Amino acid sequence: MTDDSIDLETQADAVREAVRAADDRIADKKASLTELDSAIGDADHGANMTRGFGKATEQLEETDDHPADVVKTTGVALVSAVGGASGPLYGGSLMKASQELEDGLTPETTVAFAERYLETVESRGKASLGDKTMVDALTPAVHTYKKSIEVDGCAPLEALGKAVDAARRGVEFTTPLRAKKGRASYLGWRSVGHQDPGATSTLILLEELLAVATEHLDGEVDVDAEAEVDPEELETSVADDPEATGEDVSTSDDLPADGGD
Repeated sequence: MTDDSIDLETQADAVREAVRAADDRIADKKASLTELDSAIGDADHGANMTRGFGKATEQLEETDDHPADVVKTTGVALVSAVGGASGPLYGGSLMKASQELEDGLTPETTVAFAERYLETVESRGKASLGDKTMVDALTPAVHTYKKSIEVDGCAPLEALGKAVDAARRGVEFTTPLRAKKGRASYLGWRSVGHQDPGATSTLILLEELLAVATEHLDGEVDVDAEAEVDPEELETSVADDPEATGEDVSTSDDLPADGGD
């Protein structure tokens, strides 16, 4: 997100700012997330995420002046305050990935953080791309960020903008899919045509991260990547994709990697 020319205390302040921004935005979108989750889940994703980030914001002043500690504390708060599967998925994954930020926020450490976070979510939720979960937003975002930094040589802000745009397309991708994980999978074909709430909240968090990064980093961001996405305005058409709407549906007790607990 930043570079090693910015001291750790300033980096920690920026992360705190991002958590507060996420708290405000999640609270603002609580009703939208609840509506999405009511279609394929328990209708509690909005309330759970609002409670979790509210708790995280309350604990920000207790954190050390190091970005890794702010991220870890946020994760602990989410685990303790968010119900169902979302707590371990969002919070536990943050706790694990925060270990990659011991040297502060640099292009290298943030790539490692993103990869560790995605790997942990996949492992905990036993979900992969195309299962109609938060992984469908995370995977393109992380892969795009890594490629933009390591292959294309983009500045962190530009890379993050591209990652957010990729996540947006990932959220849209969830609508025509038949759910294969979590409670949504019990609906079978009825899950088709509904946007995944976990992917949506993931996009919201990434958008707020980008908004805060834009205030702290030099560089340019594509206008489309900066634009706020309203869940109600995303594409809701069903694609004619036999593989995406396949018959294989898991009914295990694995943690669902999305907002539907």
